[in-house]
Amino acid sequence: MQVRLTSITFSPGKVDQAKKIYNDEIAPAVRKQKGNLDCRLLEPENKSDEYISMTMWKTKGDADAYQSSGTYKKMVDKVRPFFSKDPVLKVYATENVKQTASAMN
Repeated sequence: MQVRLTSITFSPGKVDQAKKIYNDEIAPAVRKQKGNLDCRLLEPENKSDEYISMTMWKTKGDADAYQSSGTYKKMVDKVRPFFSKDPVLKVYATENVKQTASAMN
């Protein structure tokens, strides 16, 4: 599995608009992509921290295909007017969470 985290800093007063677009347009579009397991916006408890857009993918190939198709850029551009600085994408490999949780029991 692969997890991609995009750190986002929204401009003051723009958070509600950005969250609506993310939840109504971005998340549903990403969830339709081949191999996508999850897409969600993580909201910081400390309002001065960044938001995180998290996507989970079955394989690195699925995530790479999403990125190279231009869909990632299209999704970012939907909320770009609300950014106070450019987003930062970080990519992580992970084990299947269900397998890991089962192994702990």
